[in-house]
Amino acid sequence: MTRARFLDRTTPPHVATLILIAGLSALAMNIFLPSLPAMTAHFGTDIRVMNLAIAGYLGVNAALQVLIGPVADRFGRRPVILAGLVLFTLASLGCLVAPTVEIFLLCRMAQAIVAVCFAVSRAMIRDMVPAEEAASMIGYVTMGMAIVPMIGPAIGGELEQAFGWRASFVALALAGLAVGLIAWRDLGETATGSFTGFARQIRDYPQLFASPRFWGYCLASAFSSGAFFAFLGGAPFVGSEVFGLAPDRIGYFIGAPALGYAAGNYVSGRFSRLAGLDRMVLWGTLVTAFGTGLSLALTGLGLTGAWSFFGLMTLVGLGNGMTIPNATAGMLSVRPHLAATASGLGGAIMLGGGAALSALAGAVLAPESGPAPLQWIMFLTALVAVLSILLVIRRARRNAAR
Repeated sequence: MTRARFLDRTTPPHVATLILIAGLSALAMNIFLPSLPAMTAHFGTDIRVMNLAIAGYLGVNAALQVLIGPVADRFGRRPVILAGLVLFTLASLGCLVAPTVEIFLLCRMAQAIVAVCFAVSRAMIRDMVPAEEAASMIGYVTMGMAIVPMIGPAIGGELEQAFGWRASFVALALAGLAVGLIAWRDLGETATGSFTGFARQIRDYPQLFASPRFWGYCLASAFSSGAFFAFLGGAPFVGSEVFGLAPDRIGYFIGAPALGYAAGNYVSGRFSRLAGLDRMVLWGTLVTAFGTGLSLALTGLGLTGAWSFFGLMTLVGLGNGMTIPNATAGMLSVRPHLAATASGLGGAIMLGGGAALSALAGAVLAPESGPAPLQWIMFLTALVAVLSILLVIRRARRNAAR
């Protein structure tokens, strides 16, 4: 394929453009989190309602994961990404001017369209280069997904402190416009023209549903990441109402899991081939369970403070960085000819479960409860992830012994 030239849409997209798209989808997830308490007060609603800004976003994202592959195959990668960026920018402006919490939440859910741009950008990479080179290129693009969550909440907290909660959505709208213009100039079409259709994808689902290995990997990934999504749903409340932190400090603390996630991805890249997928998933889920269990134990002993609570969340990120890449690879290997279907279905289950856990975390917290309800949700979720991969390992050993 023709070599990519930056800002030349007659050639395939430059990796820098794909990194920007990935970074924008990550930024939209968490930049506004430090502002949740202020947004709750502005709209005169309850934190449980405002928490739907996270849960609803994840839920819409989950549904789009299933649909976007066939749509991008049918209409092409470039128009789908450009349309997604335009709709995201308009939805960001809608959040900015929404007069009621209902309209705000509707616009916030519409922002989820940007998340599919990252999924389609990975498909573009697979269109452009061989599998070996694609793994390296996807690593660079995924870097945006790892780095932005570290700095996004901190940026949002500083913007909230200086200009109020709307500033985060001004930043998202401007970022959507800027990335959209770059994509317009740079994003050459890479689709090959093959199209199997959504109906074919649905017909493939029973093959995956009938596989215990698929479910084991899928649930290990979903429940391990579920601990993180529960954290996203409860952390702004815990930071402001339990520990009395200012929005800018909440922003810095919420970035703690992303530090661990970056380290976990490095560990996966360095040791997965040596240790094997199953062992890496097991170690990752155990790290997540240990971090959440220790956090819960400290609360039971009356020793929890902001630094210990948020600091131990780096272990949740570390465990997720070890679990998710390897569990995803396991899902795709169950039925190699259904890899794309497995990826979309696994992503939908992971994000749908995350939406439910995020909403649950927001619903059970109260100022007098402290962080314990959130910690219990995270700990029990992590234990289910451990159990899921243990069942996969047990089944593999049983099959090997036959």
